[in-house]
This record gives sequence, C-alpha cells and structure tokens, in this order.
Amino acid sequence: MSTSLGNEGIVTALGDRRYRIERGWARLPDGMYWGMVSQLAASSDGRLFVLQRTDPPVVVFGPDGTYVAGLMDRRIVDGHAIHIDRRPDGTERLFIVDRDAHEVVCADLDGRVLFTLGTRNTPAFEAPFNSPTDVTVAPDGEIYVSDGYGNTRVHRFSASGEHLGSWGALGTRPGAFITPHAITIDHEDRVLVADRENNRVQVFDRDGRVLAVWEGMHKPMDVVVDDRGLVLISDQVPRIHVLRLDGSVAGRGRAAINGAHGMSVGPDGAIYLAELAPETVTRLTPVD
Repeated sequence: MSTSLGNEGIVTALGDRRYRIERGWARLPDGMYWGMVSQLAASSDGRLFVLQRTDPPVVVFGPDGTYVAGLMDRRIVDGHAIHIDRRPDGTERLFIVDRDAHEVVCADLDGRVLFTLGTRNTPAFEAPFNSPTDVTVAPDGEIYVSDGYGNTRVHRFSASGEHLGSWGALGTRPGAFITPHAITIDHEDRVLVADRENNRVQVFDRDGRVLAVWEGMHKPMDVVVDDRGLVLISDQVPRIHVLRLDGSVAGRGRAAINGAHGMSVGPDGAIYLAELAPETVTRLTPVD
C-alpha cells in the first residue's frame, strides 16, 4: 500500500516500517548511461556497488548517491549478481556471478580479482556452472551458488573454493527447481532459494534438505534478509514481500516500477533496488 507525502515523495509500507521511495538515487556523471542494471550490494561504509551489463560492469556510488568509480572493465561478460561478503576481521569482498562466462569472480572492493570458481567460458551440465544466477556466503565462509539457467541446481563450496556438493533437479516437487534465480542465507543459517518459474522460495538446510516451501509470489527475482532479520522477496507483480523466519507474512508493498531484479540492504536499513525498464537504482529510505 502506498500513499503520497506531498513534496516529500511517495512512501511504501513493508511490514511495520515505512520507506520513502527515491527513484534515480544513484546519479551517473554527464555522458554516462546505464546498461541493464542487474544487481547491487551495499558495503558496511555505506557505498553501493551496482552491477550492470555493460562496461564498466561495477559502478560504485557514495552514501549520498554520487558517482565514485567504475571497476573491472572488460572483465565481466554478463554480470547477473553481485554480493558483498564481510569476514570476521572486517575485510569485505565482492562476489560477482558472470552468467554467460559460467564463472563466479571474487574481488576486493577495488576490483582486483582474488580467485574464481568454475571454468571460464566452459559450461558444464549439472557440474559448476551452466549459466549461474546468484551467490551468497555463509558466516563460516562457505559459498553457495544458484546455477539457474542451464542447470537447475545449487552448488556448495568450502571457504577455500573446494566443491563440496550440489543439490536440485529440474521439476516442480519440493527440492527441485525450474529457475533458481537468487540465493541467500538467513539468520537461522538456512539457505533460501528464489525458485522463479515455480513461483516460490524454498528453504533448505546447509546440506540441501528441504525445510519449507514458501508460496504466494509471482516469479520471485531476489531474496535478501534485512537488518531486522526479516526476509524480503521481490517479484514481478511487482511487489516486495516481507516474511518472518517461520514463513508467515509480515507485509507487502509496491516499490518498484516493473520489478526489482536485485535488492540489497544498507547498514542504515535502507533498501536498494536494481530496477528494470527503465534501468535505475531506487533507494527505499526508512522514514519512521
């Protein structure tokens, strides 16, 4: 549900919190234009790293939405997802899913590549990777990748990059996928997968056992956990669903124009949306 705040803009309600919708929050320099805005990730210092499908593939903005830098020119072929992992020592790393190169790239926040997963430009049926979609990192450093377009699986890696196993198959039964499009780990150490064409989010333990199936979405595109521990799911209605950890609905709201392909939650609780057609970055700023 949305209401007008006059000159203050438009607000939306997500659970017990209201947000001011700020479209076009990330401001590119004159003469620079967006490619397809695919995904974004907020660092602990308030910077926003936006992944787009053109060069530079990673565009960095300051906490006020001003342009800072472009990173990794000509390194990413078809960026589909970006994730920031924060280690116990405070170090932060970028994980980028290069969908059509069939590779996951880990880099520092200056864009220097640290390591990769998968064999670049070599799709592998069932094995990592065949057009992967998203990546997340557990608190202990284990890496989980949704391998969603060519394969319909989730892959698990050790913190050092060793492939520990995979689960999933094509289908509609619990534990199977049609397009596993996004992945995250919640505050109960469970793996949440947005199973887009099955119109659901599936909940797994770290070994791939199905714990729950959450329905009621229309083609969910991303799933993240906010600063309160609530699960946010964007879909193609477009809506953002707010779920508690038991799967019960805490709220829903319309914030995107045509659907948020990606979402990220900043250190101040703001929600950032990677919007499609027209391509833009929207910030949802808490107003309560």
